Amino acid sequence: QQPHNGTLRQWNVSILLFSVVAAVNGQIRYSIPEEMRKGLFVGDIAKDLGLDVRRLVSGRARLVLEDDNQYVVLNQNKGHIVVNERIDRERLCAKKSPCSFSLEIVLEEPLELFSITIEIQDINDHAPVFPKKEINLEISESTPTGTVFLLDSAADPDVGTNSLQSYSLKANEHFVLKQHTRADGSKYAEMVLQSGLDREKQSKHALILTAVDGGEPQMSGTVKIHISVLDANDNSPVFTQSIYKASVLENALRGTIIATVSAVDADQGYNGNVTYSFTHLEDGSACPFEINSNTGAIKLVGDIDYEASPNYEINLQAKDPWGVTGASKLVIEIVDENDNSPVVTMASYSGKISEDSPPGTVVALISVQDKDSGKNGQVHLTIDEHLPFKIKSSLRNYYTLITAQTLDREKLPTYNITLTATDEGFPVLSNKKSVYLEVSDINDNAPVFSQSLYSAQVTENNSPGVPLLQIRATDLDQGQNARISYFLFEDELNGNPVSAYFSINTESGVIQSLRSLDYEQVKEYKIRVKAQDGGSPPQSSNTSVIVHVQDQNDNPPQVLYPVQTGGSLVAEMVPRSADVGYLVTKVVAVDVDSGQNAWLSYKLQKATDRALFEVGLQNGEIRTIRQVTDKDAVKQRLTVIVEDNGQPSRSATVIVNVAVADSFPEVLSEFTELTHDKEYNDNLTFYLVLALAVVSFLFITCLVVIISVKIYRWRQSRILYHSNLPRSIARFWFLSPIFKNGIWSRTSRPSCKMANATYSQPVSFSRPFSLSSGGTDPIFDPRGAQNGVPCWKCGTRSRLGSKKASFWTGPYRYGRKHSVHRAENRQRDFSCE
Repeated sequence: QQPHNGTLRQWNVSILLFSVVAAVNGQIRYSIPEEMRKGLFVGDIAKDLGLDVRRLVSGRARLVLEDDNQYVVLNQNKGHIVVNERIDRERLCAKKSPCSFSLEIVLEEPLELFSITIEIQDINDHAPVFPKKEINLEISESTPTGTVFLLDSAADPDVGTNSLQSYSLKANEHFVLKQHTRADGSKYAEMVLQSGLDREKQSKHALILTAVDGGEPQMSGTVKIHISVLDANDNSPVFTQSIYKASVLENALRGTIIATVSAVDADQGYNGNVTYSFTHLEDGSACPFEINSNTGAIKLVGDIDYEASPNYEINLQAKDPWGVTGASKLVIEIVDENDNSPVVTMASYSGKISEDSPPGTVVALISVQDKDSGKNGQVHLTIDEHLPFKIKSSLRNYYTLITAQTLDREKLPTYNITLTATDEGFPVLSNKKSVYLEVSDINDNAPVFSQSLYSAQVTENNSPGVPLLQIRATDLDQGQNARISYFLFEDELNGNPVSAYFSINTESGVIQSLRSLDYEQVKEYKIRVKAQDGGSPPQSSNTSVIVHVQDQNDNPPQVLYPVQTGGSLVAEMVPRSADVGYLVTKVVAVDVDSGQNAWLSYKLQKATDRALFEVGLQNGEIRTIRQVTDKDAVKQRLTVIVEDNGQPSRSATVIVNVAVADSFPEVLSEFTELTHDKEYNDNLTFYLVLALAVVSFLFITCLVVIISVKIYRWRQSRILYHSNLPRSIARFWFLSPIFKNGIWSRTSRPSCKMANATYSQPVSFSRPFSLSSGGTDPIFDPRGAQNGVPCWKCGTRSRLGSKKASFWTGPYRYGRKHSVHRAENRQRDFSCE
């Protein structure tokens, strides 16, 4: 064992001395010793092939070996081939010399293939070993000198000079050693009787046979030979042939008789009996043949394979009962048969190909091997001719699978390709291998929406984040190219970006509202959506989504008249002479909702005297339902509730103060005693005050504009009046309204100037009309009249105890906290403008 370790160390130190490179016709040959440690250098493949190291990395260089043993690996970063595992030449090649194995290095993009042969040099790591520890011989004392005795051969797995080189026999006076060499170069020894034996002098002899190899350092093995001297038997068996030859098919059945040998012994009787046996068999070797010791018939008892061992050479021995032997040789040739099917191996195959690959693109590199020889080992590779692929022959036993036409993944995404390898033997053997090829996608299809226009409905006052609808788009592509993301176009809605109102889930396509929508502000939103795939470059398509906002009864009615004030009291005045149906006032309210949510109804909720007043259900008019009497209280307080028609309905209340009296002093004396409870709204905030201020500002602005327009028209009329035009053109007519029995009517009248006019006569109008919440109501102007006709103007009415309002308040206003209106004709001094 020590010489063996020393040999390994010596070889490891001198590794570079044994590395030889030969490049002939595109092939490289390296020579390395066996038993090298893992990671040791074998060869610089980049330098020897004239390749750049970057080419090895970009081409994903890899080694393809014929079997599963990965003896060497490729270091792509350095371009070196290094040892991957310990290589035992004896296990790899046995007695075969030279010992080598082949591999190919494969580069992709473009495909390149280089053949490499690595020769394994033998080192003297085995000593000769005899099959037995002792050899026992029985030799007759009458054996003549020159008789040859075959000795067991020693086995040395090494080859060349490291194999068994010679035998030596311990010096003695009776025997000498003779050495022979077989056709395969192996050595065996024969012991020759040099001088006669005398059993009476010495019946046993002990010799030592030594086998020596030619390695450095030299290694050896020994065996003891024990010789027993027998009484005389002076003839040895002799074979009929010095060499026997036979042949057998490699697939022959066990039990088949291969050959029969025979030997003759000139002795007679018992001494002439001969037995047969095989000699020089290595210890532990499995011999597939067996000899009948009595008949010499040799039959097949094991498996034989031409590819493993094409021939056998066996030593024969014939021995008589006294141990006298004769020797011969049997050579058996194994006849090859087509018993091995071709083996298909995918040397380079990714399993995928892009659908935009042009014809001629290499799909796979295929290796086909057949262990048979001659025509039995010649193979052909084919595929189905209907597939868009074809086979192209490459290097020795290598084929490339290439595309024959363009591919379309959307039509056929996968191919199941059956590779058929057939040899030329008889009978023909073939092998099939199916490979699954996936056509990888490219982004050649844009997303497609299921609808060109989507519509969604949402009720106003929705919660932020509520889903409105989900849109869907499909893409015929696959994987990332079919992964669709949804986006909103950055359009503007009411001066704000779309993203301020809506959002879309980029993955699911669910559109959500980001804020609570108000039907009264915007009734419909139109947004655009883009679907974009994840390809490179990406493809996209657009669609439109219309979001309809549905009204909800979220606004209570707003009472416009009478105006409720916190610091002063406003009262309507009813004379005691008022008849049934007398119009006291009209409650005017609006609802900003739409549809039935804006339909209003008016009801009298509470009253000082419910038998005196009623409220019109539809128009909100407060009228008397009986004759006013002196017994009726002067102070009447009515609470009117205004309800809309929504579900659930919303309402608002308003308090109407009515003064039943014929004179103002009576009214004033009553209302001065009133103590008003100031009702404050705890929820009144800064924002409400700000809103009221803005409304007031807008109202004043509108009033100024209206007055300016009126003055402008009046100035124009004055210019026309004093011009040379006919007086009929320059004359202006105004509409003068009057109220009687709850009916407003209008007629034309000339402008007037009059002082101290008394107007008790009604004026007729061209068409009746009633109070409403919209437009401009007529205002009686008692400051002037012409020819007994009172002057009227359309405009804004002032209300006692309040700021400006759009309703007539009557001709009187007192500069005190309590104001009273009288619903009858008065006499005043006027100056009609």
